[in-house]
Amino acid sequence: MSESVVDAANTRLQTTIPVAWNMGVRFLELRPGLARAQVPFEGNGNHFGVIYAGVTFTVAETLGGALHLATFDATTHYPLVKSMTIDFLKPGTGALTATTSLTDDEIATIRSAATPDAKVDFELVAEVTDDAGVVVARTRGDYQIRPFGR
Repeated sequence: MSESVVDAANTRLQTTIPVAWNMGVRFLELRPGLARAQVPFEGNGNHFGVIYAGVTFTVAETLGGALHLATFDATTHYPLVKSMTIDFLKPGTGALTATTSLTDDEIATIRSAATPDAKVDFELVAEVTDDAGVVVARTRGDYQIRPFGR
């Protein structure tokens, strides 16, 4: 039986971005066009009892790589983040879940542009929620998939 895309993404996270893994970031759900990850509160608090801002940013930023693995051809292209902004809306006082998605039309456009020599830009918007479903942060990231060797 083959490894699930969630297991594969978590294994890659552990080996390629160990700092995020050590924070406790784990992918919960991955399928074409959707990525969801969670990070625990324990071990990620700051000096005034809420989740550290960098942890909130990290759980949202890691979604780009996971979405790539679930949606695009990871044997021909790799993902990177070119820029990202975050709006902190409320303090995170428990585990946080970050979610992002692309529409079927967006996926089709990116896939058709991802030729062997093409770098393809796209935008991901993510919401980070607490255990009660309250949105604590929103991000907007400019991502790109690049062919290996470019």
